[in-house]
Amino acid sequence: MHDDQKWLNDTPINSVMRVMKAGLDLDCGPYYTNFTVEAVRTGKVKEIEIDNALKNLYTVLMRLGFFDGSSEYQNLGKDAICSKTNTDVAADAARQGIVLLKNDNNALPFNNNTQKHIAVVGPHANASAVMIGNYAGVPCHYITPLQALSMDTHVDIELGCDVWCHNQAAKDHAKQLASTTDATVIFAGIDLGIEAESLDRWDLNLPPDQITFINEVSGASKGPVVLVLFSGGGLDITFAQNNTKINSILWAGYPGEEGGQAIADVLYGRYNPSGKLPITWYQNGYTEMLPMTSMKFRPVDELGYPGRTYKFYDGPVVYPFGFGLSYTQFTYNLSLAQNSTAINIKHNQKCLPVDYKPNSGPAPSCPAVNIDDTDCSHAIGLVVQVTNTGKIDGSNVIIVYAKPPANIAGAAIKKVIAFQKVFLKAGASQAVPISVNACDGLTLVDKSAYQIMAAGQYTIVIGDGNTTATVPLPVNIS
Repeated sequence: MHDDQKWLNDTPINSVMRVMKAGLDLDCGPYYTNFTVEAVRTGKVKEIEIDNALKNLYTVLMRLGFFDGSSEYQNLGKDAICSKTNTDVAADAARQGIVLLKNDNNALPFNNNTQKHIAVVGPHANASAVMIGNYAGVPCHYITPLQALSMDTHVDIELGCDVWCHNQAAKDHAKQLASTTDATVIFAGIDLGIEAESLDRWDLNLPPDQITFINEVSGASKGPVVLVLFSGGGLDITFAQNNTKINSILWAGYPGEEGGQAIADVLYGRYNPSGKLPITWYQNGYTEMLPMTSMKFRPVDELGYPGRTYKFYDGPVVYPFGFGLSYTQFTYNLSLAQNSTAINIKHNQKCLPVDYKPNSGPAPSCPAVNIDDTDCSHAIGLVVQVTNTGKIDGSNVIIVYAKPPANIAGAAIKKVIAFQKVFLKAGASQAVPISVNACDGLTLVDKSAYQIMAAGQYTIVIGDGNTTATVPLPVNIS
């Protein structure tokens, strides 16, 4: 903030003052060490603020048992860390994080009786350290995709290439394997040589020769083709979406030390995928529509910049935020405990103006109120009836969105206000109650950065676009 951004052209002492008052309790760099004493001496930082920061830090240490007279944490070693219980958690986290993006003709899950011999190809077919990604400790071990799949069936492997895929001879061998086996699994994607902290990507595409490799191998394949992708960010894989020879696509992220086992469990149906995309996967052209230095989330109409994230971007995407398929199907039925929300403002509370779209008609007598001045005890009570209409047991993540009144200018398209995961046997149904604080769920941020609740008709939406249910929720302020 001080050295590079030169925010406010502050002195180091003023920078320390501002961040401490903003709630930064711990500085991992040299600024607190070098400048906080002088900030206290000059009265810019109060001793009570130092005490508050220390109290928060020591509270965390107390939670970890540092002052209990116990050496339990100091004596933890590999045997304790790498217990079966912990590695099982790592495997389950990886399974839950895998997102099924495509599954034409129910090509997945594989069947041991029909997929007895598979080709495992691509740059990440025998991935180990690649699966860890950034900011990881030392893994207990690695279970690579090749190792895990070899325990399920007979596997022929050909890496084919690294992520840049320049090796033509290896490509040709991978194509030959694909043409003779019952199924082909292509492990592709990117790695920390393309995306990492301090290493921005140039675009959202896979490397060009890797795209050629994927298309050629899938074209040569005798059986169904599954594309498994490793990456931290979104990818424009429109080519794979549209390729009818690629039956299924899985995104594994960077799945960790147990990633190979988790992927094998999904491919062979021991685990029914339930992951949802945590980000929007934009088309590659999105990167050319605005400079990355534009920090505004809302669209900038005068410059032609689109909005950012699912909240403000409504253009074409590869996959939307929250997208994720399953080996089964789910339907929703949504109801509200109350058909409207009524906010009664206090005698000394001000009504705030709201920017409306042109030709929106007359504004309500009290368009909006500041959340900070409002009694936020109101709850939105939802009941979501979820039914597994398919033939396979599975989990479903219920994502609840709120859409603001359509006539408010600059409002988000929608925003997540709650989510909940539920497991259902095939054919089973469950009523899932969800309660959301109205001020949390229906908050808008106006152009002056006030958090407000506006009068008008909101809409509560369940689902990610495949299967949705909606219900109106009028908000009245009086």
